[in-house]
Amino acid sequence: MEKRIASELNVRPAQVKAVLQLTEEGGTIPFIARYRKEQTGELDEVAIKAILDRHKQLTQLESRRSDVLEKIEEQGVLTPELRRTLNEATTLQQVEDIYLPFRPKRRTKAEIAREAGLAPLADWLRDKSAYDEATFQRLSGTLDSEEALAGAQSIIAEEWGEQATVREFIRKQIRRSAEIVTKQKKDAVDEKGVFAQYYAYNERIQQIVPHRILAINRAESLKIVSVKVVLEEQQVLPTLLRSYAQLAPKKRDIVEAAITTGYKKSVFPAIEREIRNELTEKAELQAIDVFGKNLRQLYMQPPMKGKVMLGLDPAYRTGCKWAVIDPTGEMKEVGVIYVTMSEQKAKEARQTLSKLVDTYGIELIAIGNGTASRETEAFVADWMKGQKDIAFTIVDEAGASIYSASEIARTEFPELQVEQRSAISIARRLQDPLAELVKVDPQSVGVGQYQHDVSQTKLKETLDFVVETVVNQVGVDVNTASEPLLSY
Repeated sequence: MEKRIASELNVRPAQVKAVLQLTEEGGTIPFIARYRKEQTGELDEVAIKAILDRHKQLTQLESRRSDVLEKIEEQGVLTPELRRTLNEATTLQQVEDIYLPFRPKRRTKAEIAREAGLAPLADWLRDKSAYDEATFQRLSGTLDSEEALAGAQSIIAEEWGEQATVREFIRKQIRRSAEIVTKQKKDAVDEKGVFAQYYAYNERIQQIVPHRILAINRAESLKIVSVKVVLEEQQVLPTLLRSYAQLAPKKRDIVEAAITTGYKKSVFPAIEREIRNELTEKAELQAIDVFGKNLRQLYMQPPMKGKVMLGLDPAYRTGCKWAVIDPTGEMKEVGVIYVTMSEQKAKEARQTLSKLVDTYGIELIAIGNGTASRETEAFVADWMKGQKDIAFTIVDEAGASIYSASEIARTEFPELQVEQRSAISIARRLQDPLAELVKVDPQSVGVGQYQHDVSQTKLKETLDFVVETVVNQVGVDVNTASEPLLSY
């Protein structure tokens, strides 16, 4: 396994072995990357994570392979050829395809037909002997001709559709030539027309971009559109039916009819689901990757340390909450001003800001980018015309409300209201973005598309890795670091 991982990731087997051993001993990715460079050959966090991820995938593959081998052996049908085929499988999908004919099934039409003794009839219809009615009747047993034929065709269709080579060929054709087609549902409710482009839409699977897959999935889950994968049968069936061309004409017609029906009703719909799951998984991985990169960029913003700051959390009716913090991030005072209500309120707000500057020597103002941000920005810019040595900037307040209502915020500021805590968080995000943002669940920071549509487990794993990596890359001041920051 180590050699395979090394070959796939273009590293040395010794590096893979070192990473796996260090991880088994309890080393975290940042620890190994920073303090065990001599053992890993200077591998960074990304390379180490790639090794661990691939090892996990291959371990799951080996576990499933072993499980399938055991189950087939229990049935007494494990041949040397079948064992070799399973051992050569390189993906979970291949293992599942090989196992499919042996998987316990519910009572399908084919299974009922076998129980009725129609397996010999199905075999005879597929062999190269001539068709004769007497043999057909003999192999039909006590069943009438129509019932026997239907049963035999069910067996033929099921066994054909369970062949790994057949399923893989169909998959390849779908990936190469099929289209995703969406159509608006009659009772669809999309008042703002968010998904209007998908009311009548089609695109080649080979060309469709990942974020569009997630958009289509969401529109489908909201019952706005129906979605299907469309592939011309002529791109698949003629090739798959070629192996039956040598059968006697009557037999060939029966077998081809069975396979065509099985393809339409069972095999293609099953593989369509597989392909859509595959597309969704790829789209999710890219969305999660983008989310991780955006989060890293946000966390790595340079801090504005050593300054007294004023944080403003804008609002209309309820007023603009403010908080003053000192150079260490400690809250000095909080309050509220009204900048959009009336000229009298605006005048009072200007007086309040001027007083705060005089009292605390405020050097920088952080304005949240939420509701009423533009109006607050315009107000502050106008007020600053009479001020010296002070500046303002807009701060992304994504997740600030989540933090404000969190257990961490309640512990830090038990005497304050939620909105007052938010103003403090906005100021601290400018003073030390990393130290403040780690207090917010990474999934709530809101720097990615379709974050609620992707695997929450995979998203959390990736974002936790990003936070851990950034914290360990930057380091912390243990004298002032919060518990959430130290936890990474």
